[in-house]
Amino acid sequence: MSYHLYFMREYDKITSVMNICRNNLCELLDSSLEFVFGEDISLDSLFYKAIDDNKENFVVFQSKLLVIRKILKEDLQFFMDSDPAAHSLEEIKLAYPGYRAIAIYRISHVLYELGYKVHARYFSELGHSSTGIDIHPAATIDYPFFIDHGTGIVIGQTATIGKRVKIYQSVTLGAVSLSNADKWRNVVRHPQVGNNVTIYAGASLLGAIKIGDNVTIGSNVFLTEDVPSNTRVVIGKPELIIQSK
Repeated sequence: MSYHLYFMREYDKITSVMNICRNNLCELLDSSLEFVFGEDISLDSLFYKAIDDNKENFVVFQSKLLVIRKILKEDLQFFMDSDPAAHSLEEIKLAYPGYRAIAIYRISHVLYELGYKVHARYFSELGHSSTGIDIHPAATIDYPFFIDHGTGIVIGQTATIGKRVKIYQSVTLGAVSLSNADKWRNVVRHPQVGNNVTIYAGASLLGAIKIGDNVTIGSNVFLTEDVPSNTRVVIGKPELIIQSK
């Protein structure tokens, strides 16, 4: 057998295994979403097939999903209270990418905490691909939480977000550019956001800065320093030039 033929056969085997793994993970995520949205379905066989056969970890996973089911109800009502364009809870469940992204994040976060980091990242990437919202599964996000529109939002690995926070499209909770990545792997690098904070479209918050409670951050703000509680951060009014055509 030629080396080329051997390589192609081995490549096909690896590709086949990877496709099976991806399909199993997709099936588990879809079923987990149905579960946290209120459907009483069995997840054990899907978990064992997609993750591993550790029964203790499955019990923890399912118990955490039951908690997420309750949390998502509060997230859902916060969406309804925050968006006058929403006509019903059913519309939010079906058609709001922000709500779906939050649900996927909360499920992937459980897997991440159980030590299934690659599986969790794959879940989060499925969410990113379908919603345009990139939330690292290791981020810590309290509830209720509201994302409006959502396209282009990035929430980094060590970010924390408190209760009743609202974030609009194209917001980044990121890290500053770093070299020597090994030095920073277990270090907080992303913003720590307090309670009752609103961050409007296009704002970039970078580094391990602290945002206090009851803060409003305006559109397109570029922020690399702490913000005290009960304040507002906005860009000064730009000079507009209106010319005749």
